[in-house]
Amino acid sequence: MHDPASYVVVIGAANMDIAGKAGGALVAHDSNLGTVRMSYGGVGRNIAHNLALLGCEVHLVAPFGEDALADELTRGCLDAGIHMEHSFRVNGAATSTYLYIMDADGEMQVAINDMDIVSQITRERIEERLDLIQGAQVCVVDANLEPEVLSWICDHVSVPIFSDPISCAKAPRLQGVIGRLHSLKPNHIEAEFLTGCAEPEDAARKLLETGLERAFVSHGAKGLVCAQGDVVVRLGRAPGTVANATGAGDAMMAGLIWAHLEGMELVDAGRAGLAAAAICIESDQTVSPAMSAAALVERMGGIK
Repeated sequence: MHDPASYVVVIGAANMDIAGKAGGALVAHDSNLGTVRMSYGGVGRNIAHNLALLGCEVHLVAPFGEDALADELTRGCLDAGIHMEHSFRVNGAATSTYLYIMDADGEMQVAINDMDIVSQITRERIEERLDLIQGAQVCVVDANLEPEVLSWICDHVSVPIFSDPISCAKAPRLQGVIGRLHSLKPNHIEAEFLTGCAEPEDAARKLLETGLERAFVSHGAKGLVCAQGDVVVRLGRAPGTVANATGAGDAMMAGLIWAHLEGMELVDAGRAGLAAAAICIESDQTVSPAMSAAALVERMGGIK
C-alpha cells in the first residue's frame, strides 16, 4: 500500500465537457435524435479525479476562466476530493470547453475543443509551484501544455513524470522530452506518429530507446503493450460493455500511476491501467463513479 502521506501533482487541462450521443445511426449534415449531457472533463482533471477515487491525495494545477462554468467546475473538483489551492483564475478568459459527438455505440466521431486558456500554464506559474511538485511522488503532465513549459518541467522536476500524448495533434509537444519521462501512455496511432513504427511492440521498443523508463501503448480491443528494459508484453483487454469510451485513456493513466505508487511491476501496472479503463467505459460519465482501488484490484485478476 502506498504511503498515505504521499501525493500526486497533475498539471493540465480542466474542461467542461458537452457530450452528444446519437440515438441511432449518426447522419452527417443533419439533426440527430439523441441525448446531450454536460460533465466535468479535461485530461488533467480527469486523471486527478480518477486518482482521488482510487484513494490518492492529488493536487491539480489548471487554469480556470472568469465565468459561471469555472465556478461549477471548481465545485466539481472539490467535491471529487481534488486539492485546488494551486489552480488559478485567468482574468477575462473563458473556461476550457470540449464539445464531442458520439455514435450510438459510444464511440467519439467528432469533437471541438476551445482550450486556449491552457496556454496560461506558463513556466513562471510552474516555477511558483516547484516546491509542491518536488514534494510529490509523481508529477503528471498532459500534452496540452506548451512545448517550452513541458521542457522546463522535465529540466527542473526530479520526481517521476508521467504523460499522455492525448492526440497526434498534441503528441509533437512531447517529442523532445520523451527520454526524460518515467512513463508514457500513447495509443497505437500516437505511438506510430512518434516513432514511425506501425506495430505497437516495435513502437514501444523505439520509445524506450529515448531513455523512457516505461511505455504503455494502448491498442483498443487488442489490449495494451507494456514495455520496460528488455521486456515487451501484450495484455488482453478487460471484458466490458461500452457505454462511453471517452475518458478511458485518462482512467488508464490513473491506474498506471496508482500502480506505480503501490510499487507494482510492469505487467501488474498494465493490468491496473486496463482495469481502470474497463471500469470507465461501462459508465456514461467521463469519470466512472464506480472507480475505486477495490474495484480495480478485482478487475485486474481477470486480465491476462
